[in-house]
Amino acid sequence: MSDRPAEDGSGTGGHAEPSSIARTVLRGGSARGAGTVAAVDLGATSGRVILGRVDQRAGTLDLEHVARFPNGPVRLASGLHWDFTGLYRDLTTGLADAFRREPSVASIGVDSWAVDYGLLRGDRLLGEPFHYRDDRNAAAVDGVHAIAPFAELYRRNGLQFLPFNTVYQLAAEQSAAEQSAAADGVVGGWLGLADSLLLVPDLIAFQLTGRRVAERTNASTTGLVGVHTGEWDDELIERLGLPASVFAPIVSPGDSLGALRTSVAEQLGAPAGVEVVAVGSHDTASAVVAVPMDPESAAYISCGTWGLVGVELEHPVTTDAARDANFTNEAGVDGRVRFLHNVMGLWLLSESVRWWERDGEAIDLTQLLAAAASVTAPVSVFDADDPRFMAPGDLPGRIAEWCAEHGVPAPQTRAEFARSIIESLAEAFAATVRQASVLSGVDVETIHIVGGGALNELLCRRTADRSGLPVLAGPVEATAIGNVLVQARAQGFVDGDLVSLRALVSAAFTPRRYEPAR
Repeated sequence: MSDRPAEDGSGTGGHAEPSSIARTVLRGGSARGAGTVAAVDLGATSGRVILGRVDQRAGTLDLEHVARFPNGPVRLASGLHWDFTGLYRDLTTGLADAFRREPSVASIGVDSWAVDYGLLRGDRLLGEPFHYRDDRNAAAVDGVHAIAPFAELYRRNGLQFLPFNTVYQLAAEQSAAEQSAAADGVVGGWLGLADSLLLVPDLIAFQLTGRRVAERTNASTTGLVGVHTGEWDDELIERLGLPASVFAPIVSPGDSLGALRTSVAEQLGAPAGVEVVAVGSHDTASAVVAVPMDPESAAYISCGTWGLVGVELEHPVTTDAARDANFTNEAGVDGRVRFLHNVMGLWLLSESVRWWERDGEAIDLTQLLAAAASVTAPVSVFDADDPRFMAPGDLPGRIAEWCAEHGVPAPQTRAEFARSIIESLAEAFAATVRQASVLSGVDVETIHIVGGGALNELLCRRTADRSGLPVLAGPVEATAIGNVLVQARAQGFVDGDLVSLRALVSAAFTPRRYEPAR
């Protein structure tokens, strides 16, 4: 799961680096031509449209930010939802701007956060998609586990337990339908009416092309895909009483999803034949493509709203120890496995700031983090993964509550709260890297931090200190870079495997290195 804040460092603070500015040039690889692609990159607080210009002969990739727009939940009478209609409007406006700037765009790729979905009947969207933080999900967990205990689920799907995984959301959907059937006479509710279920990036691709598919990296987060087969687990779907007909065929990153609908092409000002290409549509899958690492000796942290901490493997790890440690096996690009654990991430900081600003007071995040770095007295380290921190609201109050329950001093000032959050995240990151190493057998020598968190100097430094390992920070734009590179390879603008794609990043980008304090 990943839903990143803006990757320009807002919400995280820190230094500037090449991939955080409007244009980035990556050099390396063997070039065979030139072309331009457009990446749509959606996070929990914002979305972006980015042009990637690839010159095969020179081996260069130039990134240009075209549009940025807000994204976030909307509270309706039925619960917490995404404003998908507004999101689609904003991203198509951004794509229209992209085609005005660069009419030769060859393809479009879309990545976003995982697990959330829309239901369709024909071309009609049956309501705005639920937000994974909606509180409907928790009550559905026991019902799913009564049919398929978690130990069995883990053997089948390889996923860590998260109460918002799609499998639990669909159980909640069924439960709500059963409760309301007597009142509205609709058996099965919206799920019973739907003829297809599409995860968010697939739903956008459908709006653009008319094709219904499930991209593999994102489908692997639903809990309904076999960890060893990479295909829908039909037997589990049947046992859970879900309608198998709503699940679209699975495709892989790099597959063509077809050309833009004629009406969409006209709306965007795009020439006929521009295609949409499946990328690693789970944003973490795209981000990992652009981690300039050696998977045999490195761990990665894709850090934004969530901190996705793990290693890249050739085969899943579904041992009892991995299950007990709540590690997940999610599909990566080129058949790789993202063996990782979700840490709460910079949500703890951004939601605390949002709470402090609720009365109209603006908080300068750079100044707040500078004040946090200046705190010299010890601060308490709390469990960043405590479920109480999941829901929006008074996170500073919940942190103080956690401290009181565990007999440790609560932070008193905003600077102390920020420092406590950073120290708690750094400790969680370090502990998770150690667990990943033991469970996977990867001898981790280096930690790569990519995404918006790479700009947070205090977090990077304290992660190095607490792990005892060097931290290499960047690129910030890892998700967009991975999206662009997969499209560029599909278009023939670059070639090679993940090693070759990462070589493009390594040749261009010198990460900021943080050595652990001795």
